[in-house]
Amino acid sequence: SGKSRRAGRGVRRCLAERGEAEAEAEGGLVFFPLPPAVTAGWWGRPVGRVGKMAISRGLWCCQRVLAWIPVLIITLVVLWSYYAYVFELCVFTVQNGFEKAAYLVVFHLFFVMFVWTYCKAIFTEPSQPSRKKILDIMELELQDMQVLSHSFGGTDPCFLLSSAIRYCDRCQVIKPDRCHHCSICDTCVLKMDHHCPWVNNCIGFSNYKFFLLFLGYSMLYCLFVAATVLQYFIMFWTGGLTDGRAKFHVLFLLFVAVMFFLSLMFLLSYHCWLVSLNRSTLEAFSAPVFQHGPDKNSFNLGVWKNLKQVFGPKRKYWLLPIFTSIGDGHSFPMKSQSESHNPLLSNEEHWDEGESDMEYTATASGTTSVTVEMES
Repeated sequence: SGKSRRAGRGVRRCLAERGEAEAEAEGGLVFFPLPPAVTAGWWGRPVGRVGKMAISRGLWCCQRVLAWIPVLIITLVVLWSYYAYVFELCVFTVQNGFEKAAYLVVFHLFFVMFVWTYCKAIFTEPSQPSRKKILDIMELELQDMQVLSHSFGGTDPCFLLSSAIRYCDRCQVIKPDRCHHCSICDTCVLKMDHHCPWVNNCIGFSNYKFFLLFLGYSMLYCLFVAATVLQYFIMFWTGGLTDGRAKFHVLFLLFVAVMFFLSLMFLLSYHCWLVSLNRSTLEAFSAPVFQHGPDKNSFNLGVWKNLKQVFGPKRKYWLLPIFTSIGDGHSFPMKSQSESHNPLLSNEEHWDEGESDMEYTATASGTTSVTVEMES
């Protein structure tokens, strides 16, 4: 009857609304905002919790697939450059046997190192905070504060001012110094520098050395290709060599090599400047905030010590894509001993939206208070 059909529709509507409310109440589920035409079926009724989960997972899968497009473009360009240089230039164009052998040996040396470092930058997982190490560091800092409290009678302003513990509500973990949450990878990354679309990975503590070596070897690769192709480019341009299929590859090989060399030169120069000052890209744009205020040079220990933090203490491994960085990514030495006891305060409002920071305030009297700030 009409009454039973209306009652059935009312029950289904209540169940759908209840399912949506339960889905929104669960903190572990994140749904993309969708227009009404997508959240409703062809019959015009809400799809409910299961439908939203399916749509969200589908969009997430599409996003992950599309993120590999820049890597695919770089791979195709590198494969074409290998064919153009080895076969069209060295095999079919270069006539001198010694010159041809020297070109091939040096080219493959740079090519192997370029591909090796590129793969390491792509497939090295970014390090995430370890709950055990964070608790160990907090316990040591608490012991230091207690010792100083007894030594100075609880009046030392350098160590007993209110400090903060940064907490990520998405990963459900306490973030140590220089750790940030990446909204693209949806994870917290130790000593995060930036998210690079050309490697489809977050650049941080575990792969920053590989990223720098990738920039260096790719720049040398482009420089060598451009330098050795230039004379044959001039020959083709002036008519010194006969026109053929190799002419097209040589002309475009020089153009692509010079274009990538210039862009890589500026990018590598910028990161070398950051390494010399012991800063990350995020810290260069937004200085870390301490109890005494923002300070971009808080981790600057000098050029030599800054280099050893990234590349390791043994210089024979500096040019190899092998992990040799100093530390575990959870704590870092500071330029003064007093500042090393002060954890970073939250200063990530320009990096990730929707992330909450939990501040733990300690006073000399022993009382504590917890404040949660939600960023919109």
